[in-house]
Amino acid sequence: MNGHPTREEDFDLCALGVLEGDEKQAIEVHIASCSNCAQKLAEARGRMALLALSAPPHAPSPRVRERLLRQIHESQAPRQTSAREKPLGRALPWWTAILVPATGALAIATIILWIGNGRLNRELQDLRGAAAHQADELKQTREMVDLMGAPDSVAVKLNPSPDMPTVQAHVMFNMRKRMLMYSGTLPPPPPKMTYQLWLVPASGNPISEGVFSPKSNAEDLWMMPLPPGAVAKAFAVTIEPAGGMPQPTGPKVLIGAVPDTS
Repeated sequence: MNGHPTREEDFDLCALGVLEGDEKQAIEVHIASCSNCAQKLAEARGRMALLALSAPPHAPSPRVRERLLRQIHESQAPRQTSAREKPLGRALPWWTAILVPATGALAIATIILWIGNGRLNRELQDLRGAAAHQADELKQTREMVDLMGAPDSVAVKLNPSPDMPTVQAHVMFNMRKRMLMYSGTLPPPPPKMTYQLWLVPASGNPISEGVFSPKSNAEDLWMMPLPPGAVAKAFAVTIEPAGGMPQPTGPKVLIGAVPDTS
């Protein structure tokens, strides 16, 4: 184990004594040099102790008691007992040998179920997150198809600057639906910089339509809402400091005028 344990339940399993072999040895070696994980293991041992103490006791049946007493008698060295000696079966309270292992077994079962329940809850949360992500992607795909199929949608080609002659990018928007779609291929921006898309209105200052930082020359494709009341005259992409700016400050890498549809 080169780093911290990747599963939080490993601390509980280690405290319970369930981990064996390489997994147990890896955690023991790691906590020797990691105070944070050592503290987590100590907390896990405390939780296990509390759960063990909380397990309700169970009295054995008479048949179990008789069987236990017989086994105790049989396990003693063979010798004759005098009438003055106490029966070997009463050397210890009979319920001690039953109650302790029964309580321990119940505590272990309770802890294992508790750990398993926590793992299932985390898996359920992951599945819900994946389902929500898929629902968002499906919604965006439907919006893209709807935008591209609308007869009043307008496509704008964004022309690259001389510094990026091979870049291709387009914007499609629909004023009635108030939606905009950007697609294009740009190289990664300089360190601590980002690309920012601008809507240039017929009057007034440019309006930011979002920032993006492609990781490679793969195509970027995303949707954005159009600001209410804005009439687009052109679109542009500039290079700005990471996080974007309220108004363009950097060089333009893409620009395209909205065609006259009147």
